[in-house]
Amino acid sequence: MYQGYESLTEKIHISGPVQRNFRLSSSFLTKKDRASDVLFQTSYGDIVLRLFDSTPLHRDNFLRLVKTGYYDSVLFHRVIQNFMIQAGDPNSKQATPGQPLGGGGPGYRIPGEFRTTLFHKRGVIAAARDNNPEKASSGSQFYIVLGKIFTDAGLDSVETFRLNGRKIPAEQREVYKTVGGTPHLDQTYTVFGEVISGMDVVDKIAAVQTSKGADRDRPIEDVRIIKAKLVNREK
Repeated sequence: MYQGYESLTEKIHISGPVQRNFRLSSSFLTKKDRASDVLFQTSYGDIVLRLFDSTPLHRDNFLRLVKTGYYDSVLFHRVIQNFMIQAGDPNSKQATPGQPLGGGGPGYRIPGEFRTTLFHKRGVIAAARDNNPEKASSGSQFYIVLGKIFTDAGLDSVETFRLNGRKIPAEQREVYKTVGGTPHLDQTYTVFGEVISGMDVVDKIAAVQTSKGADRDRPIEDVRIIKAKLVNREK
């Protein structure tokens, strides 16, 4: 179901049926909704997310799913330490132990929103996707980046072998050398927000024991988003 996990070759692909493109009535969300943060109450603690206005399709879709309770009770079904934690498959809500997950979604894709200023530093939230030429995102599955700290030599290797020679901007290189992340995913998966509180919870989730069987990388003991809701931004 997933591509293999190897050094500098990690991917966030999902599998599933052919999907239509995303459409959302602009009247569904209010101005207040779009100015809200997202709170995940998980079985390991709270995570607060702030979505980026520069990726409005992903922002609005995510807010809509939160408002309608779509993420309530979903599992973090794929967890890889020093890489990322992934959730958003509705099939995980009532999944049985050992059941492979990762193919579920709302039945549509979101057009990619790639911004040169948004990159895969530690703590960002980005959209998973299936293997489609447009690099359109899953309608619901997402991941939170952990990654690792890179050296200049390591970043040079990423540029050469994963980014087809595209240069990582100097300020982003500095972040990857100090904060860490997954630079090989840049401009390939849409980054649309970041964790503003609760990275310690993300780290705890990333450290859980996971399966090596057919449900590879699924936590052996379920890690669940108990409730997702919109919350006022702190001033």
